Amino acid sequence: MPAQNLYTHQSENVAKTWALMAVFLAIVIAVGFAASWYFKSSAVLYIAVVFALFTNIWSYWNSDKVAIAMSRAVPADPVEFIDLHRVVENLAITAGLPKPRVYIINEASPNAFATGRDPKHAAIAVTTGLLQLLTKTELEGVIAHELSHVGNRDILVATVAVVLVGFVALVSDFFLRMSFWGGGRDREEKGNPVVAVIAILFLILAPIIASLLQLAVSRKREFLADASGALLTRYPEGLANALRKLETYGTPMRHANKATAHLFISNPFGAQKLGAGVTRLFSTHPPLQERITALVGE
Repeated sequence: MPAQNLYTHQSENVAKTWALMAVFLAIVIAVGFAASWYFKSSAVLYIAVVFALFTNIWSYWNSDKVAIAMSRAVPADPVEFIDLHRVVENLAITAGLPKPRVYIINEASPNAFATGRDPKHAAIAVTTGLLQLLTKTELEGVIAHELSHVGNRDILVATVAVVLVGFVALVSDFFLRMSFWGGGRDREEKGNPVVAVIAILFLILAPIIASLLQLAVSRKREFLADASGALLTRYPEGLANALRKLETYGTPMRHANKATAHLFISNPFGAQKLGAGVTRLFSTHPPLQERITALVGE
């Protein structure tokens, strides 16, 4: 695939990601406005915001430790895994990034992820199965993809998305509970009952919509990291071949976790059993074949 197409693909996904984030903000504003109007006070809204920000900021600062622990990753011995360390170091230098900490996951299923709040606190973890399955050029493609997540500040974007989803879910749940127990405005003040029903339906659906948008952001970041990684190695076929092998393997990881699934280069739960449309809607990753097509035009 020509470099210009990769650059175009990269810029398009940046724009689409921030467009999705704008929709996120619109939902947050709508939910916040409804809650403030219903309770006749902004105090509840402020409490919800502070709570959501506190829990998610903590997650942001500790995301690398949590992800590594949940994935059962251990530091990669620099002697035993010298080739892996060299690939990571060389690509980090090429990308102008500090060398991230390198971890190994004792797992037959081939996969990898990057984490860390910024390039100075980044870490990359790969499974033993990935090292056994891939050639050097394919491994370089995967590591370049993960380094691109670090360079593109994907952890920051993901954290902002989590904050917004958490905020919407918290405020919506609190609003619905108070409505059930009769809190908020008096019946006379609520006006048209149809409006009240619409408001309640919106608050029920808002967390679902926000979660789907979060998944959409995650999928766009995968396309962006693919394009950025291909530009870093100047060899899109390396990553494309790695993705082909990951698609063929398709076996879930033994210790897959929903909380960290979005971090991995491919879905750690393996091939989904739902219909194609449903799978795409609720998946943290776009189909591997679509990613391969975007890279090499198949």
